[in-house]
Amino acid sequence: MTSASESKKTFVELLALYRNPRVITLLFLGFSAGLPFLLVFTTLSAWLRTEDVSRSTIGFFSWIGITYSIKVFWAPVVDSVNLPGLAGWLGRRRSWMILAQTGIALGLILIAMTDPKSQLYWIAVFGLLVAFSSATQDITIDAYRIESAPVDFQGAMAASYILGYRLALLMAGAGALYIADLASWSIAYFTMAALMLIGIVTTLLIHEPQASKQRIDEKNLVKDKVKQQYPGLPGFICNAIAWFIPAVINPFRDFFNRNGVLALVILLFISVFRISDITMGVMANPFYIDLGFSLQEIAFVTKFFGFFMTILGAGLGGILVAKYGLSRPLLLGAFMVVITNLLFAWLAVIKPSIYGLAVVISADNISGGIAVSAFIAYLSSLTNTAYTATQYALFSSLMTLPAKFIGGFSGIIVDQFGYASFFVYAALLGIPAIGLILYLTRKHKFKGSNTQA
Repeated sequence: MTSASESKKTFVELLALYRNPRVITLLFLGFSAGLPFLLVFTTLSAWLRTEDVSRSTIGFFSWIGITYSIKVFWAPVVDSVNLPGLAGWLGRRRSWMILAQTGIALGLILIAMTDPKSQLYWIAVFGLLVAFSSATQDITIDAYRIESAPVDFQGAMAASYILGYRLALLMAGAGALYIADLASWSIAYFTMAALMLIGIVTTLLIHEPQASKQRIDEKNLVKDKVKQQYPGLPGFICNAIAWFIPAVINPFRDFFNRNGVLALVILLFISVFRISDITMGVMANPFYIDLGFSLQEIAFVTKFFGFFMTILGAGLGGILVAKYGLSRPLLLGAFMVVITNLLFAWLAVIKPSIYGLAVVISADNISGGIAVSAFIAYLSSLTNTAYTATQYALFSSLMTLPAKFIGGFSGIIVDQFGYASFFVYAALLGIPAIGLILYLTRKHKFKGSNTQA
């Protein structure tokens, strides 16, 4: 819970959070995390289409994105394995970060040197290298963010991360297209590879967070126990078991031990919190087009203007978490998401106007920024720093997978009932999250700091 002295901080004192070096660091790491995302999705799709690659083939390239949704499977390795040579120099978190960032830059360079017309297979291979390295970088940055500052800073750090991430999306999206139009696609991808130096230099300059020694102790205890119970087992099997239990089993056991039966309620809350806004987002662009807005109007209001509204919301979210703790900003964000979906329903039944669109987009992006920054801070508070990467990877995967599945039915609902009914339906999907926040608040499950090992 937030202390009385923290709740009395002035607005100026709360703004000072964004001058903290740890918060500023997340701006640059957020940029490094956001840069590769579009370069293996929409930007790459645009390049392939200009080379007359078929739409069906381009569609298959979207499967590369599965790597982001299954990162929880190799998070235990990132969480517990020290990279030979690099870990002694940089530490566990920074060594994995450098390896991932180097993999991204290398993959982008290789894509830039490949001809989509004659070497499409290798484009897919190098794209997979970028996506895998990018997902690995996400694991390490999330772990670094959580371990380097207490929860009171997590809202501001999330806001700073979101700003860097959004700036990178602009560069990898509009920026890469602009460079490709002026020069070539190869030059565009070489430029994006060079921009990964921002993340690499940042990683070299920052300090390694205080590493937990619990994992080492657990490994030794498990190894000794296995040897005692099964003295005939070969050494390499004992070593494998001694790694697997602390790295894979214990992160999940720890979460359930700390939260008891409420662990299932917490996981349910994580899975439903973003269902409303992700479901709405699936049909957003078709909705704007069907209302008759031009592509330029949509781009300006939703991308350019919306960018600043999202950053404003994320900044407010960071301040609210620092001042009021987690439960009230989460409740405000969840409630605002429901209201803004109803605003979209209102937009669907009135005469379309660019001003109405701007009002709704402003409300939607501000509410989304508040909700996401508070939610990231909440997920950070759930982790034990002995298992940061593994536990957060689980939470972040669970955060989006159910929402993406339900969002897949959005088009059917629009076709059957129309946009206004669809947005009311999307708003109703946000009600369970509000109820779960109120329930968890009563159970005192919104703590002020993450568990230290």
